[in-house]
Amino acid sequence: MEGATRRRGAALEQAILNAAADELIESGYAGLTMDRVAKRAGTNKNAIYRRWPNRAALGVAAYRQLAEVELHPPDTGDLRTDVLTMLRRINGDQSSPRGDVLRGLLAGIGDEPELLAQLQNQLGDGGLKAWLTMLVRAVARGELSAEALHPRVATVAIGLLRNEYLTQGLATVPDATIVEIVDEVFLPLLKGRERA
Repeated sequence: MEGATRRRGAALEQAILNAAADELIESGYAGLTMDRVAKRAGTNKNAIYRRWPNRAALGVAAYRQLAEVELHPPDTGDLRTDVLTMLRRINGDQSSPRGDVLRGLLAGIGDEPELLAQLQNQLGDGGLKAWLTMLVRAVARGELSAEALHPRVATVAIGLLRNEYLTQGLATVPDATIVEIVDEVFLPLLKGRERA
């Protein structure tokens, strides 16, 4: 690195997070080490420890970066198709390297309650903004009434999908289950709020 400009501040932090995210994808949380991240980022361990006290904190921060790919809600012109598309996209992501990283982190930081809470908070809203965007579009098209726009109701479908991962121990939920969540629970719930 002779002659290279020394990175500081946000540039160095971003390089470390990128390196940690790459390590998580390649080696999982179990293989994440400060040495490997430092080498990949072209820095030293002290630079990492000044920002994150341990590998668990670094792992959570790196996952946050991986997960920041915002859920862009589909806009097919039909609420059912939008919801199915969104759930199928999320379901596919669960069997991706990012899904593997999340499962490894959840298992690995169980003894770090503060970090576990951070990770759960990060996952907690279930992409509320994206779900509400889809519902607002459906209201504008006349598919739903405004009474359907409730944050708790908007994330029911993703909550049920997550429940399948947890209770069934699946990395990918069968498509028939996704269709059932949409047709038998989510859409009837939204329509039922119109009459409430």
